[in-house]
Amino acid sequence: MKIGVTGHPGVGKTTLVLQVIERVPLKCGGMVTKEIRKIGRRVGFSIHDILTGKEGVLAHIHLERGPRLGRYRINLKDLDEIGAAAIERALRECNLIVVDEVGPMELNSERFIRAVERALESDKHLLITVHRDSSHRLAYRIRHGVDHFFRLTATKRDRITQEILRLLSSADKRGS
Repeated sequence: MKIGVTGHPGVGKTTLVLQVIERVPLKCGGMVTKEIRKIGRRVGFSIHDILTGKEGVLAHIHLERGPRLGRYRINLKDLDEIGAAAIERALRECNLIVVDEVGPMELNSERFIRAVERALESDKHLLITVHRDSSHRLAYRIRHGVDHFFRLTATKRDRITQEILRLLSSADKRGS
């Protein structure tokens, strides 16, 4: 079962993913990104390996090296060695691969792109969030190639979370 989710920034895509990870009856692996805030202001994004707990910096306003995206610089080392590696590990060791998110920052890494492509091609379950405005070929493939694709809003988040849990639980029972 391949499930994609998109929505505006701040609508709760990561919250949905974390709730699914907590409640789904599957061994989960992959990566989650979160905001880094200082004194109420967003200064960057962290990246977390769900399976190992390892974390790093995906992007930050105070990084001196890396591709620039808006006011942030992207930390390709952590993106590859934590984010892409987490997806690769989940492909080997887990029943559900989680990728939060496929967006402009993450798409700077060829290793990340290849890992997501392998997850899409695998027979494993996949829960993946994608940036709402991305025109990258991988984002297009996700939007049009998954079994179910949800456009998240704040008012529908709880209902969509329940639907995703139902889909993954029933797919696991069928073994597909």
